[in-house]
Amino acid sequence: MFPDGTVVVAMVSGGGDSVAMLRVLASGALGVTRDRVRVLHVDHMLRGAEAEADAAFVQGLCDDLGVECRVVRYDVAAFAEQEGLNLEDAGRQVRYRFAEQEADAFADDLGVPRSVARIAVAHTLDDHIETFLMRLLAGSGASGLRGIRPVRGRVVRPLIGVRRRQVREWLAANGWAWRDDATNEDLARTRAWIRAELLPLVESRFPAFVRTAGRMLEILRDEDDLLQEMAEAFANDFARVQAGRVEFDRGRMTTLSPAMARRTVRAAIAQAFPEAGRLEAEHVEAIVEGLACEDFARDLPHGLRAETEYGTLAVSRRGSAPAPVAPCLLEIPGEADLGPAGTIVARFGEPGDAPASRDVAVLDADLLAAPLVVDAVRPGDRIQPLGMRGTKKLQDVFVDAKVPRRLRALTPVVRSGDEIAWVAGLVVSERFKVTERTVRAAVLEWRRPSEGATSET
Repeated sequence: MFPDGTVVVAMVSGGGDSVAMLRVLASGALGVTRDRVRVLHVDHMLRGAEAEADAAFVQGLCDDLGVECRVVRYDVAAFAEQEGLNLEDAGRQVRYRFAEQEADAFADDLGVPRSVARIAVAHTLDDHIETFLMRLLAGSGASGLRGIRPVRGRVVRPLIGVRRRQVREWLAANGWAWRDDATNEDLARTRAWIRAELLPLVESRFPAFVRTAGRMLEILRDEDDLLQEMAEAFANDFARVQAGRVEFDRGRMTTLSPAMARRTVRAAIAQAFPEAGRLEAEHVEAIVEGLACEDFARDLPHGLRAETEYGTLAVSRRGSAPAPVAPCLLEIPGEADLGPAGTIVARFGEPGDAPASRDVAVLDADLLAAPLVVDAVRPGDRIQPLGMRGTKKLQDVFVDAKVPRRLRALTPVVRSGDEIAWVAGLVVSERFKVTERTVRAAVLEWRRPSEGATSET
């Protein structure tokens, strides 16, 4: 947990567990010197004067121990409403966000690499077992049932092997005070009910339950780690993961067992959307089932949406679709800047010029009405494809070419007057083709912005 050179941000609420953790850290017993420990206390602004008293207590404790303290006040209720979260999840997100920032700042202040910064949290063995029971009752999968990780990234839990009553006995024996949060006694909250009623009842019948359950969770943790490594490898091979977007290869994903497919979906989504690491099982299951559907779409928590796009199933943020190509003029010769859709460059060429790729069109320049207009597909657009007698809806052109819906607005449409001359990367109009009577050719080249933004067209 604490390699050489570690700096530690201790998250201290003022409760017995966090007070004990801070005192152990400040004593140097864990190999961290006091000058490399900093305390973060987050006031959720939910408990009025009680919360203010907690903050004052933590500040006073830090003053006594000679440890630097930062108190942050943040309106968690407003954040929860804004993000559609319950108070517990919202508070957790807020605390860890500030802790990450504080850990970086502490490392920078001391001139050490940020990689040596740790965030210490005071979860005990009781918290570990309570979390296991909560997730068991909620129907969690194996990854959830493993309980709380002793180390997760920068987050460490030095008291995870200690019973809560041992912590209180140690503090009391030394005459050290702590604060009790009355909300922890509210039995309407599942964790409080498990702590006050369920766990004592189980231990009255099975006195060794916590010890044996802890051993079982260690086994689950080791097996879960192995399966997680496998899932991450499949995610690297079977999905394209970017910041803010995941594209699963449907054909390859459906070769996995349902259990591994679920884990692979979780692994990939966690990489692209860290805030969605707690995506519920029903949503993961829906995505796995959607891999086999041609027309699957579903909104997910955290502002995400999953939908199939031909051979892929994409997960992205709702409302993140790119803006369509804005109308602009294209002179010959000349260049049109299409923003996120790239650019189109026009020049005069010879009638015998052959297109170098599907992103190049050679047209009869004298049939074109300059300047050309470049924009996005419009409702009712039709084109007479090269070699065809009749016209075809652009919608059908996109479908036949298997262009995903999200990319259609980024596919440039080049117009000559009221007619479509070229749908970039897809089809040239019969009306403007080069023939033996052509004197001048116009060569149009679509330069895509980057691989991935429009490459599927």
